[in-house]
Amino acid sequence: MTEPVVRVTLLEQSLDDKVTAAVQVRRITMQPGVAGGPHQHNGPVFGVIEAGSIFFQVLGGPETVLHTGDVFYEPADVLIDRFDATFEGATFLGYFLSGPNEKPELTPVVRTPKP
Repeated sequence: MTEPVVRVTLLEQSLDDKVTAAVQVRRITMQPGVAGGPHQHNGPVFGVIEAGSIFFQVLGGPETVLHTGDVFYEPADVLIDRFDATFEGATFLGYFLSGPNEKPELTPVVRTPKP
């Protein structure tokens, strides 16, 4: 590296008109093979994988595998189909945005089997 400072944008995400009053940063560790299960959040969540890897899928989109250093975005009130630790487990930082007088919430989503 020849430059004294190098800046690389890893993720740029527009947000709706929701007012952000607070950000809560959490370090979360998932043991190998733990399935987070389908869920949604009441506010947007941004994150970065610190160690390990995660199977990640948003609202029926393509499934990806997030590795150390990868960033992710979970939109508010949108189904997260998968956020599951791989065989190596994972530790990540999650940045939970919330509005005035709100606390970040995760709501499990129960899928009904198709006939």
